[in-house]
Amino acid sequence: MKSPDDRPGAASARADRTRLVVGGRRPDEHYGFVNTPVFHGSTVLYPTAEDYLARRSRYKYARRGTPTSEALESALAAIEGPACAGVCLLPSGLAAISAALLSVVDAGDHVLVSDSAYDPTRTVCDTVLVRWGITTTYYDPLVGAGIEALMRPNTKAVFVEAPGSLSFEIQDIPAIAAAAHARGAVVLMDNTWATPLYFRALDHGVDLSIQSGTKYIGGHSDVMFGCVAANERTNKALRDTVFGMGLCVGPDDMNLAQRGLRTMAVRLAAHQEAALAVARWFEARPEVLKVLHPALPSHPGHALWKRDFTGSSGLFSVVFRPVPGRAINAFLNALSLFGIGASWGGYESLAIPFDCTTIRTATTWAPGGPTIRFHIGLEDVSDLIADLEGGFAALNAAAG
Repeated sequence: MKSPDDRPGAASARADRTRLVVGGRRPDEHYGFVNTPVFHGSTVLYPTAEDYLARRSRYKYARRGTPTSEALESALAAIEGPACAGVCLLPSGLAAISAALLSVVDAGDHVLVSDSAYDPTRTVCDTVLVRWGITTTYYDPLVGAGIEALMRPNTKAVFVEAPGSLSFEIQDIPAIAAAAHARGAVVLMDNTWATPLYFRALDHGVDLSIQSGTKYIGGHSDVMFGCVAANERTNKALRDTVFGMGLCVGPDDMNLAQRGLRTMAVRLAAHQEAALAVARWFEARPEVLKVLHPALPSHPGHALWKRDFTGSSGLFSVVFRPVPGRAINAFLNALSLFGIGASWGGYESLAIPFDCTTIRTATTWAPGGPTIRFHIGLEDVSDLIADLEGGFAALNAAAG
């Protein structure tokens, strides 16, 4: 019996959609079962004392790898592209961000972080890194190659996020990477929004590509998981950091992540199609000032998105025309298909109000009105729009 990964010459020619389905699967090693078994365990036994002393074993201890983790890492690496030298699994997206940063900085270093980055990323920089004397400068996400002017002799890392997961600025990743590499710095990217299916970060100059697998990899709002894909330059340091800190993922969470990964391509395509339909509908509403979705021609970063990305996901934000806060609350409270809750990437639709005013330090957040971030799930678009119409009716009634 041949495993899907074993067909001669086939792997390099496969599309990402196929890689997601076959990556890491080796039924020939597991009695023909399609899915890799979930290995619950810690201790690995060696046949002899000589084998133990020489560490002659494919698996040495569960924290350092099992058939379950190996299958997931292999599948993730397959969609990151040929520049991927390895993938590390982490217990959450934030753990992935923290481990990636800690793998490339030392005491006294300086890092540059996009002002539009995920707020917990800032918390890591402002609380954990400062304890090692590592300083952070937040920069305008639209700076592009101009980031060179912000670099110092001790700048070791540049952290990008495109688009920003609240405000949706698109960054010029290749220009930033070129400037950073010219000064010897490493580039890290939170690539959760697009995933490697729609943006191969390592192919665009990123050294460490980070995903919160809780979102689209899991896809069902039932797993906490993160991952980091590294190129040759950063792979050893990342792996040493993750193993040295004892970070690992439970077998059941790995299994859920692997299950979600198999259908990610079809789910992400459905999220993309539905989100664009709803975003275009929002643009036509009189209550809306603007829609922050990079795939819309009206978005300021649309040209960069079109140049570098091959698709979009289900997450975007809407700027409403000025109304009292009670009207925004009435809008959200009237929705029945949109849950009010953090996270995104699951099959369900979500909506949360937000304000970046207190978060930004390098740029000014002045969108012109109250803002709500939407995640468009897998419900029927006509039902979602009907639900949103009810929300606008409540908003207008509350606004008087």
